[in-house]
Amino acid sequence: MSGRPVLIVDAANVVGSVPDGWWRDRKGAAERLRDRLGGRHDDEEVILVVEGAARGVESVPGVRVESAAGSGDDLIVELAAAHADRHCTVVTADRALRERVRAYGAECVGPRTVRPV
Repeated sequence: MSGRPVLIVDAANVVGSVPDGWWRDRKGAAERLRDRLGGRHDDEEVILVVEGAARGVESVPGVRVESAAGSGDDLIVELAAAHADRHCTVVTADRALRERVRAYGAECVGPRTVRPV
């Protein structure tokens, strides 16, 4: 594998992992997650995948935001496939999604990796 490692974050799954009222402002919750991710190490590319009411969240330095036109899971799989030549980690607790991205060699970690309780 070559190139910078990539971290792909399933925003809906991570935001939904903590019952803090995120459902009242999905876009705001995704923006807060994005900002938290922006403080990570710059030795990895960070991609935050948003969908539904969270679409339209802007990218910031250190975090590229990708808005899914349809299923966020499908976009995450596409991104994992596109980055199969690099070390790719997907952050999600979704078992079916984990299986799909592992087919492209992605490692999977849970939401607490990027959003401690």
